[in-house]
Amino acid sequence: MTEQELYAYIASIRPADEAAMAAAEGYIPEADVRRQAELAKPPGSLGRLEEMAVRMAGVTGQVCPEIGKCRVAVFAADNGVVTEGVSCAPQSVTLRQAVNMTRRKTGMSALAKTFGDDVAVYDVGIAAEVHCPDVIDRKVRYGTADLAVEPAMTRAEALQALAVGMEATAQAKADGISALGIGEMGIGNTTTSAAVLSVLLDTEVEAVTGRGGGLTDEGFDRKKQVLRRALALHRPDKNDVLDVLHKVGGLDIAAMTGAFLGCAHEGIAAAVDGYISVAAALCAVRLCPAAGDYLFLSHQSYELGYAKAAQALGLTPCLALDMRLGEGSGCPLLFRVLEGACGVMANMATFAEAAIQDDYLEPIRSGDSFTVETI
Repeated sequence: MTEQELYAYIASIRPADEAAMAAAEGYIPEADVRRQAELAKPPGSLGRLEEMAVRMAGVTGQVCPEIGKCRVAVFAADNGVVTEGVSCAPQSVTLRQAVNMTRRKTGMSALAKTFGDDVAVYDVGIAAEVHCPDVIDRKVRYGTADLAVEPAMTRAEALQALAVGMEATAQAKADGISALGIGEMGIGNTTTSAAVLSVLLDTEVEAVTGRGGGLTDEGFDRKKQVLRRALALHRPDKNDVLDVLHKVGGLDIAAMTGAFLGCAHEGIAAAVDGYISVAAALCAVRLCPAAGDYLFLSHQSYELGYAKAAQALGLTPCLALDMRLGEGSGCPLLFRVLEGACGVMANMATFAEAAIQDDYLEPIRSGDSFTVETI
C-alpha cells in the first residue's frame, strides 16, 4: 500500500448513519419508526444499553440492528525494544501464545470459545518461523528494530502492516461478521504503546507508562528511561501518525490501526480491547476522525494511560473489571453486551404493543425527572 492509496481509502470512509441513529433514538417526530422513545419503559431506564443500541443503528444503518457472528482478529508481532530489558517475559512467548490462541488455550481465545466467537490470528512480525497452518502468514518482517537505537520500522513497512489490518476486516465482512474485536500478541508492546500515546497525547512518558505484564521497580524505571531516550532520539511528529508508527510503534499496533480503519470502511462494529488496542484506535481516529463512530470500548484497562486515551477518543468503556491481559480478551465480553443492547431494541414491546397508555410519561419526558442531587 502506498500513502496515496491509504488516504484514498480513508477518504472513502463515511460517518455513522445519523438518520438511522435519530430514528432509533426517537428524535424525529415525523419518523415512521421512533423505536427507543416508544419502548415500554421509563425514558433512559436501560442506561448505556440504549446508547449502544443507537450507535449500532448508526454503524449498520438499521433501526433495529442485529448482532450475528463475532470474531476477534489478533495481530502478532515482536518488538526489538525487548533487548533493552523492558519486559519480564522472553520474546519467545509471542510465538508460543500466537499458536496457543489458535488452539483456544489463551485467556482471550478461551473466552471466545465459551461464547462461540471466531478467532483469527495474523502473523505480521513474529521474530521466528511459524510452523502452524492456523496462524495466517502476513509477516512484514521478523520483529521490529530496537526503537531506542533506530526507527522501529520503515514508513513503507508501517503501511504494509496497516494493509494487513484492512485485509482482515474485508475478510470479516465477506464472512458475515457483525462485530470485530481487535487484539494483539507481542512481548514488549506496552512499551511501544506508551511511546505512541506519549506522542499523540502530547504528554510525559510517566503519564502513560505502566508495568505491563509486571516489572520490578528497577525494570519499571528502565522502561521509562528507554522511552524517554527513544522519543528524544526520533522526535516523532504528533501530527503524522505514520511517522509515529514507523519510528516508535509496532507492527501489531500498525496492523490494528488498519483494522480499525477497515471496520469503519466496511461498516462493522469494532471492539477495542485494552491498552495496546486503544493506542491503535487513537491512531486510527487521528488518521480518520469518522472511524471513531465505529469504536466500542470493551473495558477500562488497569494499565496506566488507558483512561487518557479513552478520554481523547471521547468514549466510555463498557465494563470495569480491572482487566489487563490484552490479547483482545475484553472483546468477547463486549460482544455479549452489544447483543443485549440490540436484542432489547429489536424484541422489547412498544407501549402500543404492550397495550399500555404512555401519556403519563409526558411530564417527565420534557426534562430531567430522574436525577437526585446528593447533599
